[in-house]
Amino acid sequence: MPIESKRVVFIPKGSTSNALSYLNQNGYSLNFIDRVSLLFIGYPQSGWMDMGLKSDVTKMTKLDFLYKITTSKAALATVTLVPGETYYFFLNELADKLKLPREELFKIYKELAYKKDGNIISQTYNLPIGMNPRDLLLYLFQYTQEEYQKYSTKIFGGYNKEVWYKYIILASVIQKESGSKEEMTQVSGVIYNRLAQKMKLQMDGTLNYGEFSHTKVTPTMIANDETSYNTYKFSGIPSDPVCAVEFEAIKAAIFPAKNSYLFFMKKAEGGGHSFASNFDAHKSNIQAAIVGKEKIASKEEKIIEKKELVVEKPKTIPSQIKQDSTSKTVQKPKEKVVKKVKESPKTKEPSKQSKAKEIKPKEPNTKKSTEKVKSKVDKNDKKVYDKLHNEKQKKEQQKQKTSKELWKNI
Repeated sequence: MPIESKRVVFIPKGSTSNALSYLNQNGYSLNFIDRVSLLFIGYPQSGWMDMGLKSDVTKMTKLDFLYKITTSKAALATVTLVPGETYYFFLNELADKLKLPREELFKIYKELAYKKDGNIISQTYNLPIGMNPRDLLLYLFQYTQEEYQKYSTKIFGGYNKEVWYKYIILASVIQKESGSKEEMTQVSGVIYNRLAQKMKLQMDGTLNYGEFSHTKVTPTMIANDETSYNTYKFSGIPSDPVCAVEFEAIKAAIFPAKNSYLFFMKKAEGGGHSFASNFDAHKSNIQAAIVGKEKIASKEEKIIEKKELVVEKPKTIPSQIKQDSTSKTVQKPKEKVVKKVKESPKTKEPSKQSKAKEIKPKEPNTKKSTEKVKSKVDKNDKKVYDKLHNEKQKKEQQKQKTSKELWKNI
């Protein structure tokens, strides 16, 4: 018998009876005979089933349908709705990863959504590729409502959709403004305190809605935006959630911290926020943040300057240059040593001891020099003699020192 089926079919976890009951609720006419047939074909799988059809809805035999729900798992794509992200970017990601028509997806979303945002809870989803856009969004909305109802019943003992979404709106502002999960209750306390004193929230995060999720809020944007998201212009909370939220943000919206804070601002370094109970303390936090940013900027500039000053090392090392110049200076003494070795008739090759003796610079012959000096000067003039002798000796010592330093460098 023929049966009309969609391209992708979802089977919930549970028994065969539970699976068939779910399918019947969604328009599939399955009876007792079909249940018996499954005993021979196999057990229905849970999750998304790909019926292998080219169009979204078409007819197939019941036997083929029963076989498909036991064997044909659909190809899945993993899509994560990040806490604080908006429906606009999430739908674009769904269109890309699941190969869905973008315009149709946005059109159906606006048609089915209860609020402009916050209709889909922040989570990682494994979704079938090629699923019908309407069925996909219906599944995501239904799943989210079940989760919201579960949380609400656990906290309040029941579920009131209108009241619950007011907490979702508060949670979305907390999600956008908090630096961490630990700060959420403190930020929630600030929101409640400002609302109690009939102060405008004046929070940039509320203007990061829809397609402006990743846009930097500027004075021009604040001046021109006429939506309820502009908490600089309008009092109270926005009429719709700003973004998708996680359970921690919802819990913070319901159970705010009991504090006296009215202001908070982002710290210059280390993440997180500085909280203040009055405007003077808030101004001090602003000043501290400015000083902190200046310090960070100066550190970054110094790092850049150091990087720019790094010069590539020369290929020729200065010590090598010194050795080359020294070797040129002492080249002549080496030649002399070789000549003396050649003139020696006893040995063909000089020994280490002879080399050492020849390399050692000659000591000045003080005896001969003294005799020459004595012949030139008056022997009776001892002072003149001593003066000349000392000068000569100094010169010889300087020469000796210079030659030793040269050989030492070699």
